[in-house]
Amino acid sequence: MVPLRPAALVTLMRAAGSWGRRGQGGDPPGGSSIPWLSSAPQVRRCSAPPQPVIAAKQPFPVELKAGKKYAWCSCGHSKNQPFCDGAHKTAAPGLSPLRFTPDEDGTVLLCGCKRTRTPPYCDGTHNQEAVQGARL
Repeated sequence: MVPLRPAALVTLMRAAGSWGRRGQGGDPPGGSSIPWLSSAPQVRRCSAPPQPVIAAKQPFPVELKAGKKYAWCSCGHSKNQPFCDGAHKTAAPGLSPLRFTPDEDGTVLLCGCKRTRTPPYCDGTHNQEAVQGARL
């Protein structure tokens, strides 16, 4: 369908009924006598945020350095798990990596299932049946 300019749309609406003219009846804004307009399929917009995929069913033990910046993959599509490689740009456009800088050196467990409530750190969520029973 060709998009119409506002003036063309008003002309079309007036031609279909008298809506838009002073002192005359016609269809109210909520109704329409234009057959193709009233029978057009409704577009349903999905408002649910994109969901990450499970990259692993266990956490990743990682040695982190204090003061260094890291980007934890939150979408699950990175080939460089648990870190981001930019795969979200095409595989999961609504998701982005979690950038963080640790305060101290040490080995930590970074979440691999992407379901943690304490990102980027593992909170044990991977032990739940929903994660363990999922296909990778």
